Amino acid sequence: MSEQVRPATAEGVMTGAEGLGGSVGATASSEPAPFVSQVPGTPVHFPTFHGRGVSWFAVTLILIGFVAGGLALVFGPTWWLFWVSLAVAVVGALIGLATGIFDDWY
Repeated sequence: MSEQVRPATAEGVMTGAEGLGGSVGATASSEPAPFVSQVPGTPVHFPTFHGRGVSWFAVTLILIGFVAGGLALVFGPTWWLFWVSLAVAVVGALIGLATGIFDDWY
């Protein structure tokens, strides 16, 4: 029973199926398996990823369209600006969908 829970190594990984309690479905590869400690307070380091440039461009277009459309509704009868900003937001959304913006997360 004492072998079921072991502390993380200094690198934060365990090799193979060490922590699984046997060789059930284990292969003899030397690839390190990711190890996430389930002890509260133990720091877990994930790779830094802030998205791709095209994703940020699409989000920026959507935000510009949304803000310009909102300002067009508030400050007078500028319906042309509202419809142009709506078109800009739709183009940004289409760019985001076409480039796989929803794949830019952990």
